[in-house]
Amino acid sequence: MLDGCVPWPSEVGERYRRLGLWAGIGLGELPDCWAERWGEREAIVAPTGRVSYEELAERSAALARSLVELGVRPGDRVVVHLGSDEIFVVLCFALFRMGALPVFALPAHRGHEIGYLVEHSKAVAYAVPGDHEGFDYVELGQAVAGANPGLRHMLISGERDRDEATRLDLLIERGRESSAPLSSPDPADVALFLLSGGTTGLPKLIPRTHDDYLYNARESATLCGVGADSAYLVALPISHNFPFGCPGLLGTLAVGGKVILARSPDPATAFALIEAERVTHTALVPALALRWMESEQRERFDLSSLELLQVGGAKLNPAAARRVEPALGVRLQQVFGMAEGLLNYTRPDDHLEVIEETQGRPLSDEDEIRIVDGDGIDVVPGERGELLTRGPYTIRGYYRANDHNQRAFTADGFYRTGDVVRLDDGGNLIVEGREKDLINRGGEKISAEEIEDLILAHPSVFNVAAVAMPDAALGERTCVFVVPHGDDALELDALKTFLHSRKVAKFKWPERLELVESLPLTNIGKVSKQELRDEIAAKLAAEEPTARAETS
Repeated sequence: MLDGCVPWPSEVGERYRRLGLWAGIGLGELPDCWAERWGEREAIVAPTGRVSYEELAERSAALARSLVELGVRPGDRVVVHLGSDEIFVVLCFALFRMGALPVFALPAHRGHEIGYLVEHSKAVAYAVPGDHEGFDYVELGQAVAGANPGLRHMLISGERDRDEATRLDLLIERGRESSAPLSSPDPADVALFLLSGGTTGLPKLIPRTHDDYLYNARESATLCGVGADSAYLVALPISHNFPFGCPGLLGTLAVGGKVILARSPDPATAFALIEAERVTHTALVPALALRWMESEQRERFDLSSLELLQVGGAKLNPAAARRVEPALGVRLQQVFGMAEGLLNYTRPDDHLEVIEETQGRPLSDEDEIRIVDGDGIDVVPGERGELLTRGPYTIRGYYRANDHNQRAFTADGFYRTGDVVRLDDGGNLIVEGREKDLINRGGEKISAEEIEDLILAHPSVFNVAAVAMPDAALGERTCVFVVPHGDDALELDALKTFLHSRKVAKFKWPERLELVESLPLTNIGKVSKQELRDEIAAKLAAEEPTARAETS
């Protein structure tokens, strides 16, 4: 396995192969297999056009050959910062095919995050769109390249007259005439890097192998009832694990279905695609599910083709869960998973009570879970504890993170998820909260430590603590308690401007500022985050009647 990654123990890997869980197929081999089987059937419907299985195989192979000629080699890392479009899919399969490794950046990432991903992964290439929604990604790439000499190539989607950028469409055209040899990566090796939620600063890189990720996607497709007649709408950003492989794009293509890529998850855009393409399956985070349910656009479009709406990324409130089917006419599936591996699903044929009030149970019979107390002792079923897991698609360690891996994994290979859960009588998990200092803003995970470190650099800040505050739409938002220097004045807008100047993704910016003389401490001298969370929750509760009165 790639240096810096932690493999499964050899005897464990052999067992998964004997059981047929790991098929020994590289992700890059799939487009040719699919083309042989499904040929001219539509694979991708994108804002820029329609792509058949044959065209996906041909374009990804052509791009792979051009990348080889460009000097990209097996094992090289490529940071992929593209939107939900055809070229994202083609590029990923080209990289899988030649044994290079995509690192999935998120659309909201800016220089702070991209610089880290390039440096930590030692990327040789960075793939970006041209100007998108007013942001210059090429300029960002130039700045990152200036600080990282190993970043040799910038790959750009769309027309852009920049010498530093290599246009992906032209690389595909050149590759059609190329005879550059393509290697066949070992299916047991790393295929791609996903990003962790990141509780200790910037996100960790999650190495997913060809074997484990294909199992992840195929098994999910079977459980979710995705087949050759299915149409899956990618409404969430495609670089997230949820819409890419759970079952997402990969699982849908693996069974011959059709994948529809949406530029936006807003109701008008998504509902129009559902009607036009007869979408059967899609996935949302809770905040978006609420928007869809409350949208007046529901009455304008025919949503009757929808069979299953997956909701995950954050816990869906039972009251909201009960509204899904009446509002949208679709069966709900709750999903509780993580890019590190373990996926829990409610089943389509579960009783409504299970679907509405739990977060499901593990995908695979080979998933092992433990729920433990603070001393690592298994709790009695029904009691709260931290979830630990290992299995055929759960990693054994983050990339180049030896010290962190010592804390995040047990000696016998269980991943400490940091999620506080309890088990019901039917074996379903109910998520109760987080052990880790993480803010879950509508499915986007924000490290409190990272935000605190950034804000501490502000000249008016003496000390700071970032905590989650409850929010009806997004689940949680970020509140920062700041101890200012002396009599320095500080306002929320000034903090946002400061973080913008540091090129920090906007979703990480605090949305409330509380100025305090000191931060409360626990009896061992640590900042009492729980006390601060309780304080802001109480303030919001007290403000709510006033807010309602002002709007009435």
